[in-house]
Amino acid sequence: MKRRVGALLAASALTIGSLALSVPAASAAAGLTAAFSKPQDWGSGFEGKFTIANGGPGAVTTWKVEFDLPAGTAVGSYWDALITKTGNHYVATNREYNGGIAAGANRTFGFVGTGTGVPANCTVNGAPCTGGGQDDPTPPTAPTNLAVGTTTKNSVSLTWTAATDNVGVTAYDVYQGGSVATTVPGTSATVSGLTPATAYQFTVKARDAAGNTSPASNQVTGTTQPGGPDPVGGRGAPYLFLGWGNPPAPATVMNATGVKWFTMAFVLAQNGCNPSWDGQRPLTGGIDQTAINQIRAAGGDVVPSFGGWSGNKLGPNCSTAQALAGAYQKVIDAYKLKAIDIDIENTDEFENHTVQDRILEALKIVKQNNPGIQTIVTIPTTKTGPNSHGNRLIERSKAIGSNIDVYTLMPFDFGSTDIKTDTINATTALKDKLKAVFGWTDAVAFNHSGISGMNGLSDQRETTTTATWTQLRDWSKANGLGRFSFWAVNRDRGGCDGQVSSNCSGVPQPDWEFTRITAGF
Repeated sequence: MKRRVGALLAASALTIGSLALSVPAASAAAGLTAAFSKPQDWGSGFEGKFTIANGGPGAVTTWKVEFDLPAGTAVGSYWDALITKTGNHYVATNREYNGGIAAGANRTFGFVGTGTGVPANCTVNGAPCTGGGQDDPTPPTAPTNLAVGTTTKNSVSLTWTAATDNVGVTAYDVYQGGSVATTVPGTSATVSGLTPATAYQFTVKARDAAGNTSPASNQVTGTTQPGGPDPVGGRGAPYLFLGWGNPPAPATVMNATGVKWFTMAFVLAQNGCNPSWDGQRPLTGGIDQTAINQIRAAGGDVVPSFGGWSGNKLGPNCSTAQALAGAYQKVIDAYKLKAIDIDIENTDEFENHTVQDRILEALKIVKQNNPGIQTIVTIPTTKTGPNSHGNRLIERSKAIGSNIDVYTLMPFDFGSTDIKTDTINATTALKDKLKAVFGWTDAVAFNHSGISGMNGLSDQRETTTTATWTQLRDWSKANGLGRFSFWAVNRDRGGCDGQVSSNCSGVPQPDWEFTRITAGF
């Protein structure tokens, strides 16, 4: 969202999913063992440590430790490894500085865990962590009779007949296309976080304790039910920015308008790939957390917005999708969020396709790591819908599998002389693009679409009156849009007719009238 009016950590957050890490193939196990210990345990969590020892005869140049954790136990932050997660299965690979282990030497990596469980089914470079894995070269047989069970608009349930193994099957990897969607110990699974009215292909492979993998089962196709994402709240959440434009007390606005949700601007980068409010205020413990606490105490909640038109943003500063997802995760964890908004603008993110892809890949990781979270992207538009960069973003989100819930347009500063008509035309074009890319119906595509306007006078002096905003709200409700917002509550005041200002709208209005209208969405 624009704000132009008036003007590598030691412990990284866990990355998730089928993302391929850029590391060399692991070298043969050659006498490697990996021993787990808990240097600290505080009941509800623990510090976990793996020691990888090389018993020889030769050196190794890379290592990979895989293990499963029971339900209720999970890895949080970690160090001296790169860790990914699929279901309850974790894969830890060496960093660029600690892959080599000479004969007789060892390496360690660690993590902070939640819960009380310990790793199981541990392998190091494909062999049992206890060593001697070359004694079992026999893989399990392929699972059979894979079948689709119950489907919802966001999930597909599967069942199959167990594989057999000379020692024993320890886990089943469920593949969605060519990527592991989840890992389970038994013969059924539910793959969630899917897009409505979409066909998905699934296969299953079995694994044993030595890390041997079976051939794939038969392939099945499961199609999710039609319908849009279930809103988690924040559908009518105007932007509030505490670093600009005489920000009002949230409780004052809530009491006057009935609004419950705010989109909180902006989370930017500070000292590299570290999230902070406006790139200068602390993530927690400052005025932003105080405001969020007040909003929640009054029965509301927030959707933090990452990015914006200007500032030092996380997208360009975080060098990988994993690092960017980790930065998003810090904010999610700090505030136990139900939704996030990624405001992708300007040449550094929206028009930089490398960064655009990084954001989309990071959102895929976030969605896989946080079941039920709603992800929103907010982008500029033309009067006829998304431009080439916007169309590319939609297409790439499909190709990457970002599973974005709502694509929001910003219909202002786009040369309009009729905000109502041009906003409806642009949003309808967005709906049509989503239909073409994802194969959705009109209703589903509209449910994945959103509007984030600018109340009063825009930077280009386009005019949105309270009457126009009411008409757009009613049109959005009638068409089932997934989001309706505006920039910004800071400007939702009268008293400066004809002026483009940071603390009033420039059109005749009672204070907080645009917010009151939005609260009715």
